[in-house]
Amino acid sequence: MNLNERITKIIEYSELSASEFADEIDVQRSNISHITSGRNKPSLDFLIKIKSRFPELQWDWLISGSGEMVKKQEEEIVIEKPKPASLPDLFSLINDENFGVTESEDKIINDIPRESKIHEQSPKKEEISASQRLAISEPKLESQVIENQESKIKRIVWFYENGKFESFEP
Repeated sequence: MNLNERITKIIEYSELSASEFADEIDVQRSNISHITSGRNKPSLDFLIKIKSRFPELQWDWLISGSGEMVKKQEEEIVIEKPKPASLPDLFSLINDENFGVTESEDKIINDIPRESKIHEQSPKKEEISASQRLAISEPKLESQVIENQESKIKRIVWFYENGKFESFEP
């Protein structure tokens, strides 16, 4: 029995129509038609979807056709996970007889985590209103590095936090 025939047998086992089976394992309906007709072979993803929807199917049978199609009931072994131990309450962990009596001796350290420290803000610079004209200073050519002598500045635009902008064309 080839893989395409095994897929057809699984569809019969599920007692669903081909389109219902495609919806059940979340594949396109045309995939089922192409696989059952022998036009295409199923992908690994397709087989995994079948196995996850029908966990009682045997991998060996699904892949190679050997063995039984469905697991036998006595083969299923249920492994019980140990239940997590309940956590003790806060006060059962305290074995100090002087708890609460020696509060003045206890030191409380207020260590602020690095992430929550707020850096001091730099003093605000003088704000320029949108209607104020900017002072034009003479460019200092000796302090500027000019990579390309032929490039000239066409326009300079300043954007302000309040959404306004100002343009300067030399």
